[in-house]
Amino acid sequence: MAGLIVAAVDGSRPALAAVDWAADDAHRRGARLRIVHVREPWANEYPFHGIEGFGESLTEHCEGVLALAADRARQHAPGLDVTTGLVTGAVIERLMTESARAGVVVVGSRGMGGFAGLVLGSVGLGLATHAVAPLVVVRRTQQAVYGEVVVGFDGSPHSEAAVDFAFEEARLRQARVRAVYAWDIPMFSPFAVGYTREMGEIFDRESSAAGQRLAPWRDKHPDVPLVESAVCGHPIPALADASRTADLVVVGSRGRGGFGGALLGSVSHGVLYRAHCPVAIVRPGQTER
Repeated sequence: MAGLIVAAVDGSRPALAAVDWAADDAHRRGARLRIVHVREPWANEYPFHGIEGFGESLTEHCEGVLALAADRARQHAPGLDVTTGLVTGAVIERLMTESARAGVVVVGSRGMGGFAGLVLGSVGLGLATHAVAPLVVVRRTQQAVYGEVVVGFDGSPHSEAAVDFAFEEARLRQARVRAVYAWDIPMFSPFAVGYTREMGEIFDRESSAAGQRLAPWRDKHPDVPLVESAVCGHPIPALADASRTADLVVVGSRGRGGFGGALLGSVSHGVLYRAHCPVAIVRPGQTER
Protein backbone atom coordinates (compact mmCIF):
# COMPACT_ATOMS: atom_id res chain seq x y z
CA MET A 1 0.00 0.00 0.00
CA ALA A 2 1.30 3.47 -0.91
CA GLY A 3 0.56 4.68 2.64
CA LEU A 4 3.00 2.29 4.33
CA ILE A 5 6.79 2.11 4.15
CA VAL A 6 8.48 -0.92 5.73
CA ALA A 7 12.08 -0.84 6.97
CA ALA A 8 13.87 -3.99 8.12
CA VAL A 9 16.43 -3.69 10.91
CA ASP A 10 18.92 -5.97 12.63
CA GLY A 11 21.03 -3.51 14.61
CA SER A 12 23.68 -3.05 11.92
CA ARG A 13 24.85 0.33 10.62
CA PRO A 14 23.43 -0.22 7.10
CA ALA A 15 20.07 -1.09 8.69
CA LEU A 16 20.06 2.19 10.63
CA ALA A 17 20.92 4.01 7.40
CA ALA A 18 17.92 2.25 5.87
CA VAL A 19 15.76 3.60 8.71
CA ASP A 20 16.94 7.14 7.92
CA TRP A 21 16.07 6.68 4.24
CA ALA A 22 12.70 5.11 5.02
CA ALA A 23 11.79 7.86 7.49
CA ASP A 24 12.59 10.54 4.91
CA ASP A 25 10.59 8.73 2.21
CA ALA A 26 7.60 8.16 4.49
CA HIS A 27 7.67 11.83 5.50
CA ARG A 28 7.73 12.95 1.85
CA ARG A 29 4.85 10.61 0.96
CA GLY A 30 2.77 11.37 4.06
CA ALA A 31 2.94 7.64 4.77
CA ARG A 32 3.31 5.54 7.91
CA LEU A 33 6.58 3.83 8.74
CA ARG A 34 6.66 0.26 10.05
CA ILE A 35 10.01 -0.96 11.37
CA VAL A 36 10.38 -4.73 11.45
CA HIS A 37 12.88 -7.05 13.09
CA VAL A 38 12.74 -10.76 12.28
CA ARG A 39 13.64 -13.24 14.98
CA GLU A 40 14.50 -16.69 13.69
CA PRO A 41 12.59 -19.38 15.67
CA TRP A 42 15.60 -21.64 16.13
CA ALA A 43 17.69 -18.92 17.81
CA ASN A 44 18.72 -19.43 21.42
CA GLU A 45 16.75 -17.26 23.89
CA TYR A 46 19.93 -16.63 25.91
CA PRO A 47 22.73 -16.37 23.32
CA PHE A 48 24.73 -14.00 25.53
CA HIS A 49 24.72 -16.26 28.62
CA GLY A 50 28.11 -16.31 30.26
CA ILE A 51 29.39 -13.24 28.43
CA GLU A 52 30.34 -10.52 30.86
CA GLY A 53 28.22 -7.42 30.47
CA PHE A 54 25.50 -9.16 28.41
CA GLY A 55 22.66 -10.32 30.63
CA GLU A 56 19.70 -9.70 28.34
CA SER A 57 17.68 -12.37 26.59
CA LEU A 58 17.31 -12.55 22.80
CA THR A 59 13.77 -11.17 23.11
CA GLU A 60 15.03 -8.18 25.08
CA HIS A 61 17.82 -7.66 22.55
CA CYS A 62 15.37 -7.71 19.61
CA GLU A 63 13.01 -5.31 21.36
CA GLY A 64 15.98 -3.01 22.02
CA VAL A 65 16.95 -3.07 18.34
CA LEU A 66 13.42 -2.02 17.40
CA ALA A 67 13.21 0.68 20.08
CA LEU A 68 16.53 2.20 18.97
CA ALA A 69 15.44 2.23 15.34
CA ALA A 70 12.04 3.75 16.16
CA ASP A 71 13.63 6.50 18.26
CA ARG A 72 16.03 7.24 15.42
CA ALA A 73 13.19 7.49 12.90
CA ARG A 74 11.17 9.84 15.11
CA GLN A 75 14.18 12.07 15.65
CA HIS A 76 15.00 12.00 11.95
CA ALA A 77 11.43 12.91 10.90
CA PRO A 78 9.53 14.52 13.81
CA GLY A 79 5.80 13.86 13.71
CA LEU A 80 6.14 10.70 11.62
CA ASP A 81 3.72 7.86 12.43
CA VAL A 82 6.12 5.04 13.44
CA THR A 83 5.18 1.52 14.52
CA THR A 84 7.34 -1.54 15.14
CA GLY A 85 6.93 -5.26 14.73
CA LEU A 86 8.90 -8.18 16.15
CA VAL A 87 8.06 -11.16 13.94
CA THR A 88 9.28 -14.74 14.04
CA GLY A 89 10.32 -16.86 11.07
CA ALA A 90 12.84 -17.11 8.25
CA VAL A 91 14.07 -13.59 7.52
CA ILE A 92 13.52 -13.38 3.77
CA GLU A 93 10.14 -15.15 3.86
CA ARG A 94 8.79 -12.92 6.63
CA LEU A 95 10.02 -9.77 4.93
CA MET A 96 8.39 -10.94 1.71
CA THR A 97 5.13 -11.17 3.65
CA GLU A 98 5.68 -7.65 4.98
CA SER A 99 6.33 -6.40 1.44
CA ALA A 100 2.90 -7.60 0.31
CA ARG A 101 1.22 -4.73 2.18
CA ALA A 102 3.88 -2.07 1.71
CA GLY A 103 4.35 0.67 -0.85
CA VAL A 104 8.14 0.39 -0.48
CA VAL A 105 10.45 -1.93 1.49
CA VAL A 106 13.81 -0.58 2.65
CA VAL A 107 16.79 -2.65 3.84
CA GLY A 108 20.45 -2.12 4.56
CA SER A 109 22.98 -3.39 2.06
CA ARG A 110 24.63 -5.80 4.50
CA GLY A 111 23.44 -7.01 7.88
CA MET A 112 25.04 -8.22 11.09
CA GLY A 113 25.84 -11.61 9.62
CA GLY A 114 27.69 -10.24 6.58
CA PHE A 115 31.39 -10.42 5.84
CA ALA A 116 33.41 -7.21 6.00
CA GLY A 117 34.24 -7.12 2.28
CA LEU A 118 30.73 -7.77 0.96
CA VAL A 119 28.64 -4.93 -0.44
CA LEU A 120 25.29 -6.73 -0.53
CA GLY A 121 24.05 -9.27 2.02
CA SER A 122 21.92 -12.35 1.41
CA VAL A 123 18.76 -10.70 2.74
CA GLY A 124 19.06 -7.71 0.41
CA LEU A 125 19.79 -9.94 -2.58
CA GLY A 126 16.96 -12.33 -1.71
CA LEU A 127 14.43 -9.53 -1.39
CA ALA A 128 15.67 -7.86 -4.57
CA THR A 129 14.80 -11.10 -6.31
CA HIS A 130 11.45 -11.84 -4.67
CA ALA A 131 9.93 -8.80 -2.88
CA VAL A 132 6.35 -7.95 -3.79
CA ALA A 133 6.84 -4.18 -3.37
CA PRO A 134 9.62 -1.99 -4.79
CA LEU A 135 12.79 -2.57 -2.77
CA VAL A 136 15.32 0.09 -1.79
CA VAL A 137 18.78 -1.07 -0.68
CA VAL A 138 20.77 1.47 1.36
CA ARG A 139 24.49 1.21 2.04
CA ARG A 140 25.08 4.28 4.20
CA THR A 141 23.41 7.50 5.29
CA GLN A 142 24.01 10.11 2.60
CA GLN A 143 25.27 13.50 3.67
CA ALA A 144 24.96 15.35 0.34
CA VAL A 145 21.74 16.03 -1.59
CA TYR A 146 22.19 16.22 -5.37
CA GLY A 147 18.61 16.77 -6.49
CA GLU A 148 18.75 13.96 -9.04
CA VAL A 149 17.18 10.52 -9.41
CA VAL A 150 18.90 8.28 -11.96
CA VAL A 151 16.98 5.55 -13.78
CA GLY A 152 18.13 2.88 -16.21
CA PHE A 153 15.93 2.73 -19.30
CA ASP A 154 15.89 0.39 -22.28
CA GLY A 155 12.25 0.50 -23.35
CA SER A 156 11.28 -2.82 -21.73
CA PRO A 157 8.24 -3.14 -19.40
CA HIS A 158 10.65 -3.63 -16.49
CA SER A 159 12.49 -0.39 -17.20
CA GLU A 160 9.18 1.44 -17.78
CA ALA A 161 8.12 0.47 -14.24
CA ALA A 162 11.47 1.81 -13.01
CA VAL A 163 10.93 5.11 -14.87
CA ASP A 164 7.47 5.47 -13.32
CA PHE A 165 8.92 4.98 -9.82
CA ALA A 166 11.83 7.34 -10.55
CA PHE A 167 9.50 10.16 -11.61
CA GLU A 168 7.40 9.71 -8.48
CA GLU A 169 10.48 9.85 -6.26
CA ALA A 170 11.80 12.90 -8.12
CA ARG A 171 8.44 14.68 -7.81
CA LEU A 172 8.38 14.08 -4.06
CA ARG A 173 11.96 15.35 -3.74
CA GLN A 174 11.48 18.27 -6.15
CA ALA A 175 14.40 16.82 -8.07
CA ARG A 176 15.15 15.99 -11.70
CA VAL A 177 15.23 12.59 -13.39
CA ARG A 178 18.27 11.48 -15.36
CA ALA A 179 17.29 8.63 -17.67
CA VAL A 180 20.35 6.62 -18.73
CA TYR A 181 19.88 4.77 -22.01
CA ALA A 182 22.92 2.59 -22.73
CA TRP A 183 23.51 0.75 -25.99
CA ASP A 184 26.32 -1.51 -27.18
CA ILE A 185 28.85 -0.62 -29.86
CA PRO A 186 28.06 -2.51 -33.08
CA MET A 187 30.75 -4.66 -34.65
CA PHE A 188 32.52 -3.08 -37.62
CA SER A 189 35.39 -4.22 -39.74
CA PRO A 190 38.53 -2.27 -38.75
CA PHE A 191 38.92 -1.49 -42.47
CA ALA A 192 35.37 -0.16 -42.90
CA VAL A 193 35.11 3.11 -44.80
CA GLY A 194 33.18 5.85 -43.09
CA TYR A 195 33.39 4.21 -39.64
CA THR A 196 33.31 7.53 -37.76
CA ARG A 197 30.40 8.85 -39.78
CA GLU A 198 28.42 5.65 -39.31
CA MET A 199 29.05 5.68 -35.56
CA GLY A 200 27.77 9.25 -35.41
CA GLU A 201 24.62 8.25 -37.29
CA ILE A 202 24.03 5.31 -34.93
CA PHE A 203 24.49 7.54 -31.88
CA ASP A 204 22.01 10.08 -33.26
CA ARG A 205 19.53 7.30 -34.05
CA GLU A 206 19.80 5.71 -30.60
CA SER A 207 19.48 9.08 -28.85
CA SER A 208 16.40 9.92 -30.89
CA ALA A 209 14.84 6.53 -30.12
CA ALA A 210 15.44 7.02 -26.38
CA GLY A 211 13.84 10.47 -26.52
CA GLN A 212 10.76 9.10 -28.29
CA ARG A 213 10.35 6.30 -25.75
CA LEU A 214 10.63 8.73 -22.84
CA ALA A 215 8.22 11.29 -24.34
CA PRO A 216 5.13 9.85 -22.58
CA TRP A 217 6.76 10.35 -19.16
CA ARG A 218 7.85 13.87 -20.06
CA ASP A 219 4.22 14.63 -20.94
CA LYS A 220 2.86 12.85 -17.86
CA HIS A 221 5.20 14.69 -15.47
CA PRO A 222 5.69 18.18 -16.93
CA ASP A 223 6.69 19.50 -13.49
CA VAL A 224 9.65 17.11 -13.19
CA PRO A 225 12.79 18.04 -15.19
CA LEU A 226 14.06 15.18 -17.36
CA VAL A 227 17.63 14.81 -18.55
CA GLU A 228 18.22 12.16 -21.22
CA SER A 229 21.64 10.48 -21.26
CA ALA A 230 22.34 8.18 -24.20
CA VAL A 231 25.53 6.23 -23.50
CA CYS A 232 27.46 4.03 -25.91
CA GLY A 233 28.57 1.21 -23.63
CA HIS A 234 27.40 -1.25 -20.99
CA PRO A 235 24.62 0.03 -18.67
CA ILE A 236 26.21 -1.15 -15.39
CA PRO A 237 29.28 1.16 -15.42
CA ALA A 238 27.14 3.95 -16.92
CA LEU A 239 24.61 3.76 -14.08
CA ALA A 240 27.33 3.28 -11.45
CA ASP A 241 29.09 6.41 -12.67
CA ALA A 242 25.84 8.41 -12.71
CA SER A 243 25.13 7.26 -9.14
CA ARG A 244 28.10 9.28 -7.84
CA THR A 245 26.01 12.45 -8.00
CA ALA A 246 22.53 10.97 -7.47
CA ASP A 247 20.22 10.63 -4.48
CA LEU A 248 18.76 7.35 -5.81
CA VAL A 249 19.29 4.95 -8.71
CA VAL A 250 16.24 3.05 -9.98
CA VAL A 251 16.47 -0.09 -12.12
CA GLY A 252 14.00 -2.70 -13.26
CA SER A 253 14.04 -6.36 -12.30
CA ARG A 254 13.34 -9.05 -14.86
CA GLY A 255 11.43 -11.43 -12.59
CA ARG A 256 9.68 -14.26 -14.43
CA GLY A 257 6.76 -14.77 -12.10
CA GLY A 258 6.59 -17.29 -9.27
CA PHE A 259 8.95 -17.70 -6.34
CA GLY A 260 10.86 -20.58 -7.85
CA GLY A 261 11.36 -18.98 -11.25
CA ALA A 262 12.05 -15.41 -10.25
CA LEU A 263 15.37 -14.06 -11.45
CA LEU A 264 17.21 -10.82 -10.87
CA GLY A 265 18.54 -9.33 -14.08
CA SER A 266 22.28 -8.97 -14.59
CA VAL A 267 22.08 -5.17 -14.85
CA SER A 268 20.08 -4.70 -11.64
CA HIS A 269 22.36 -7.20 -9.89
CA GLY A 270 25.47 -5.34 -11.07
CA VAL A 271 24.11 -1.92 -10.11
CA LEU A 272 23.30 -3.18 -6.59
CA TYR A 273 26.97 -4.03 -6.12
CA ARG A 274 28.52 -0.96 -7.76
CA ALA A 275 26.22 2.00 -7.05
CA HIS A 276 27.39 4.84 -4.79
CA CYS A 277 23.90 5.73 -3.55
CA PRO A 278 20.72 3.85 -2.56
CA VAL A 279 19.28 1.57 -5.27
CA ALA A 280 15.60 0.84 -5.94
CA ILE A 281 14.57 -2.39 -7.68
CA VAL A 282 11.14 -2.21 -9.32
CA ARG A 283 9.02 -4.75 -11.21
CA PRO A 284 6.10 -4.14 -13.61
CA GLY A 285 2.87 -3.68 -11.69
CA GLN A 286 4.50 -2.76 -8.37
CA THR A 287 4.04 1.00 -8.82
CA GLU A 288 0.33 0.46 -9.57
CA ARG A 289 -0.43 -1.15 -6.20
